[in-house]
Amino acid sequence: MPPAPVERENPGLINEIGKLFEKSKSALPALKNPGETINDLSNIARPSTVVTGRAACVVASNDAPDCKIGADRLCQSKGFREGKGIDTDAFEKCSPLVYLPGHKRGPNDCKTENFVTRAICQ
Repeated sequence: MPPAPVERENPGLINEIGKLFEKSKSALPALKNPGETINDLSNIARPSTVVTGRAACVVASNDAPDCKIGADRLCQSKGFREGKGIDTDAFEKCSPLVYLPGHKRGPNDCKTENFVTRAICQ
């Protein structure tokens, strides 16, 4: 019995396009079942409201403001469950000593405080 013929690779354009289609199949996301699709759509379509107010942002462990808790508090004060901040405000809060004549301002005399002023609530 003669050996099976070895398939040779054809370096032509059609062969390269075929390879591209085969590779792209693995890059596409898996198809979802109808229930998962409806859940995704309901999450997108959930009603949300933009609220205004003022809620403090907490200081994270890296000394950066973390305004998620502030956005949640702002939304909860308006009767919603949670929120996402879309506007913030910051100001510098200083010790009264800073305003005395002749006082040299030190590194710990003032600190920046951040607030969420507008949030999308759900």
